[in-house]
Order: sequence, then structure tokens, then C-alpha cells
Amino acid sequence: MTIEVLKPGLATTVQDLGRPGHYHLGIPIGGAMDRLALRSANLLVGNDEGLAGLEVAFLGPQLMFQADAVVAVTGADMPILLDGEEQAPWTGFSVRNGQVLSFGYLKTGARIYIAISGGVDVPPVLDSRSTYLIGAMGGYEGRTLKAGDRIALGAAPASRAGRCVPESLRRMPKQPAALRVLPGLYWHRITADAGQHFFEDEWQVAPEADRIGYRFRGGRAIEFVDREPPFGAGANPSNVVDSAYPYGSIQIPGGLEPIVLHRDAVSAGGYFQIGTVISADMDLIGQMQPHLPTRFVKVDMDAALAARAERKAILAQIRSTLD
Repeated sequence: MTIEVLKPGLATTVQDLGRPGHYHLGIPIGGAMDRLALRSANLLVGNDEGLAGLEVAFLGPQLMFQADAVVAVTGADMPILLDGEEQAPWTGFSVRNGQVLSFGYLKTGARIYIAISGGVDVPPVLDSRSTYLIGAMGGYEGRTLKAGDRIALGAAPASRAGRCVPESLRRMPKQPAALRVLPGLYWHRITADAGQHFFEDEWQVAPEADRIGYRFRGGRAIEFVDREPPFGAGANPSNVVDSAYPYGSIQIPGGLEPIVLHRDAVSAGGYFQIGTVISADMDLIGQMQPHLPTRFVKVDMDAALAARAERKAILAQIRSTLD
């Protein structure tokens, strides 16, 4: 059972829920940028929610199915076409051998997730099928898909078409987007005014936004507290000697443009971090388009844990709805 790639789209990769446990070796967790969307797509076609599917950024592929299957597409709003006939998003639908799945132009959001009954069956690397492009690791030969590729599918479970995730359970960024942030260990490196401005200002997603990190611009520059540079840190006040980078951490090189590190980010380096985007909001970043207005919202640990519990509750509702 295979799918032939007729057109690859802009950046289509195989992704699952990532490869945790190797960050200390410099290998990031990786996996789907919007995990809730991938989990939902898998559940819609009867898969285990961690199976590999396709992550598509900005421009959709054209895929010919060479076996019958149930398919679901979640995430961004991108018209779904099966032999030219539009299909409902966040809903499982049947595909017959020989039919072609394609997509219209992106309307809102940034990434769609295509789940196919049985999942994408590429060789696992470090217990994951996710593509890590920088390391040319996992996925389909460690790269984005290209025309002519034939993607193997796993054994399809018993599944039925027609199940749907209610709109109330779908999460997408608002206008402006709001990203909740826990101030970081290096908060003392900036002035009180700079910390206030960071949360007051409206930022915009910069064009430099990918699986490694999202850059933001438009807010005021960050002012640093005077210091005697420690040995090895260099003269720039945004530099530190070295530090581990938490998933979701926010660097501001030179104090100018914040960068939120995402799924494929490096594990350590020499930039201070002003804070960390809470885990409940990381999926939203993967759906943010360039130029989207964004505000960072200061929260404490209690609020972060409450948001994580709320996100778990949404996923539990989706599972219950699709049982």
C-alpha cells in the first residue's frame, strides 16, 4: 500500500510526536509543530494518535493513492480536494485506489496535517519516524518530499469515515495571537522598563519562521543591566557563557528581535533567554503566519499548569467524541 507524490508542496515532511529522550545529545524532540492537530487527524482515521502522518507548510501537495484508505486533514484552513471535489476539514473521508488528493490556497493558519489509516510507514530512527531536516534523519530519507516519491503505508486498522472534531475543540491562533510566557532565569539581565515593554508591545511574526524557531519583530529593543562580561561571554549583553535552551525558550540576540525556539531547535548556546512560552501554547505557534500580530502575556507557574490541564481536557474531549 503506497501513495505517490505527484507534487510535493512547499515543505511536506513525515512527522509523528517526536523523539524525546535525546536532547542531552543535541537531538531535539522534533515531531509535529501542532501536536493537537496531528493527534486529532490520527484519531479521525482510527489510528493510534502517535502514528506518523504528513505535515504540510503553506502550500499543499498532490498525492495519488494506490490503495483504498480513510484520510483526515486537520490544522490550517486549506481547501481539501479529492479528484477536485471539496472535502470537509477535521473529518475522516474515504479515498479509493487511484484517486488524487490535492489542496487549494491557504486561507488561515500555516500547517495542515494529513493522517491516513495505517499511518506512514517509514523506518523509525531513535524510536520516531519524524523528519529532522538539519540532521537528515528520519522521515522519508531525512528530507522533504519530492515528486515521484512513493510513501509506504502501514496496515490499516478497522476505521470508518464521517467522524468529525467539533469546531469548538479546534485550536488556532487569534488576531492578535497571544502567547503566554513564564519569565526566565535571565530576567535579571534586563531593566525593569525593558521587561514591561516586552509584554506591552505588539510584535509581528517575521518571515524567518520555521521548525527551528519563530522570529518576531516590531517591539521596542530590550535594554540590559550593565555588567562586567564574564569570561567567554563576549561583550554583547545578550550573550552568556553558555546555557541549556528549554523547549519554547525565547532568545533576543542583541536585544532586538525575540526568537521562540521550536521543535527542531538546538539544545544549548550562548544567548540569554527572557522567558519560555508555556507548553499549552506551542501548538499555536506552528499555525502562525508571517506578519501575524502577536502579544506575549506574562503568567506564573500556576497559570501555566492550569493551561496544560485545560489542553489535556480538550484532547480528552476529542478522544471521547471520536470513540
